[in-house]
Amino acid sequence: MLVLVAPGQGAQTPGFLTPWLDLPGAAERVAAWSDAIELDLAHYGTEADADAIRDTAVAQPLLVAAGLLSAAALGDLKDINPSAVAGHSVGEITAAAFAGVLDDTSALRLVRKRGLAMAEAATITETGMSALLGGDPETTVPHLEKLGLTPANVNGAGQIVAAGTLEELAALAENKPDGVRRVVPLKVAGAFHTRHMAPAVAALETAARELAPADPTVTYISNKDGKAVATGSEVISRLVGQVANPVRWDLCMETFKELGVTALIEVCPGGTLTGLAKRALPGVRTLALKTPDDLDAARTLVAETA
Repeated sequence: MLVLVAPGQGAQTPGFLTPWLDLPGAAERVAAWSDAIELDLAHYGTEADADAIRDTAVAQPLLVAAGLLSAAALGDLKDINPSAVAGHSVGEITAAAFAGVLDDTSALRLVRKRGLAMAEAATITETGMSALLGGDPETTVPHLEKLGLTPANVNGAGQIVAAGTLEELAALAENKPDGVRRVVPLKVAGAFHTRHMAPAVAALETAARELAPADPTVTYISNKDGKAVATGSEVISRLVGQVANPVRWDLCMETFKELGVTALIEVCPGGTLTGLAKRALPGVRTLALKTPDDLDAARTLVAETA
């Protein structure tokens, strides 16, 4: 059984889209998406520097576009035939397109509004995120909550990302939970997946009213609780609310286990989720689509899990 997954913000690097645009029809597809959302995706994916693509309003649509483009290069979804799809944070919108809940253009229009709304929400209070290296979730989570922080990403494989105000994060750096070796500040614009993103939720609720979602054609696993979601309307509702609530990727991987997943392919810019899977899902074959050079191996993996 195969699961197709899409990474979240932070996976992008300067120029990562360049080789994908050389594939037949790719540049034209990206140009059409760029026109639809009024953002030059080709420029940001090929020429822009790290600071430019770190901007939430840019990074999020760029990641969804890259995921859709690389999946299309792999083949028609009916031929790939994954048993399930999922995405980490903004990657959930990519997964919603994989599942047929949204068409590609609707997904990109939604993520453009998401990125803009989250960037604006991040300007209200100085906030940030820090990764904790080491530690046990049963000890770490209560410690974070005592400091007023949110465990914004519970990623499994011993990885938790805390989010909150800069003062709260400074207190965490001075007072680490037992077992945590290091607290590493992340280069992000705000405390995503926390109460600080509440204004973005309101903006997305308005945007969601313009959508006409279809029910998933493949099992769609939600970040909220790792559960499969059966209706398009519920997928959209969860996408909206998830902006201000923690990502539970650990529970998504637990569901992969329960489904009997034997292979995992991560779309471009792959690497983050396959790294987590290698630690948390021993025995599951993993492959990250980093460049088009990875497509042949991915097609072989698809064929072997058919």
